[in-house]
Amino acid sequence: MTIQEYKEYIASGQPVEAGSEAHLLMHWASREAQKVTARLNNAYHEPEEIRLLLSELWGFDVPESVGMFPPFYTDFGKNTVVGERTFLNAGCKFQDQGGIRIGNDCLIGHNATLCTINHAQDPDRRGDMEFRSIIIEDKVWLGANVTILPGVTIGEGAIVAAGAVVTKDVPPRTIVGGVPAKIIKKIM
Repeated sequence: MTIQEYKEYIASGQPVEAGSEAHLLMHWASREAQKVTARLNNAYHEPEEIRLLLSELWGFDVPESVGMFPPFYTDFGKNTVVGERTFLNAGCKFQDQGGIRIGNDCLIGHNATLCTINHAQDPDRRGDMEFRSIIIEDKVWLGANVTILPGVTIGEGAIVAAGAVVTKDVPPRTIVGGVPAKIIKKIM
């Protein structure tokens, strides 16, 4: 199975059974991601070097306008797309097997965690996984220590307050906060 075949399989909404071909590909990609993030996180790099490492990790040419303060962690790395003028602060953790799409002009705060995987509820099948992508539209600000759960879309211009756990879609131009996150107010 190739990375592209894996992405198509995941996009179809099918689960991944423990030990399956897709699961084995995930483990291979995880080891590859660990190699790149070890280089990224364990030495100083100029911004251009960071973008080159992210391009290797994510598998596309990361725009020159993307910025990051390492460290950065991912357990897959091959299903993330980041738009122009987006900044990722230190300590972000992306579990991107199910797909993470971040738009243009976004600010991703310290220690933001984006999770696209759920395990099967049946204890006898707990190793099986279900995936749902995370979409962060343009001009979103995720505060520090935010957790975004599988299948969530954060609407254009929204703000997620520090420490929030987002379990449902966030409408555009709103501020949400809390555990679970709830709408605090609209942005005019």
